[in-house]
Amino acid sequence: MSAAIELSRVSKRFSDGGGTLEVLREADLVVEQGELTAIVGPSGSGKSTLLYIAGGLDRRFEGAVRVNGTDLKTLPDGALAQFRAREVGFVFQSFNLLSNLTALENVLLPGFFGARPEGALDQARRALDEVGLLAKAHRRPAALSGGERQRVALARALFLKPSILLADEPTGNLDASTGREIIGLFTRLNREHRMTLVIVTHEDRVSAAASRVLRLSAGRLVPEA
Repeated sequence: MSAAIELSRVSKRFSDGGGTLEVLREADLVVEQGELTAIVGPSGSGKSTLLYIAGGLDRRFEGAVRVNGTDLKTLPDGALAQFRAREVGFVFQSFNLLSNLTALENVLLPGFFGARPEGALDQARRALDEVGLLAKAHRRPAALSGGERQRVALARALFLKPSILLADEPTGNLDASTGREIIGLFTRLNREHRMTLVIVTHEDRVSAAASRVLRLSAGRLVPEA
């Protein structure tokens, strides 16, 4: 069985005024199936960039990326979008919910941009139930707390039943108690469903729940001491 995620000698540069900023420098990463990995490092170190490359959201890099055995660079844009929707779920710090849609409608959104699964409505309800929010399926984001909005965002990521979940600072906008609840959801998904999770964070409470912690330092990943 191949690893869930494999990055080989991945480099990424940004133009920075009159020069170039190299945030990733021949970085290597292997995440095994069913592993919960946390990636830590200071703000601006390139953690989010690494996550977007691993999930196929950013194609402008040097090196190689394989997800569930598929070389992402070999896929044309349309095929990459379909592969990403099928294999990878994303959770972001800012939730990215549409304010004019209900929680249930927000969860259903991925089905409008790709192949809509049979029984999509029931599948969306099950995703909300998975995160304990089915009772508030018809509320809009403004009527939900920050933690509830993040649960909706997580349910949306789970809607198409991906094998991999990538989370970018998922507790960054939450208080300590609510953050613990979200971390508990991640660990339960990992434990009960053997879902592969990679969580980018600068918070100890998140990295403490991971089976492995890597630090992004000088553009490369090293085990956290």
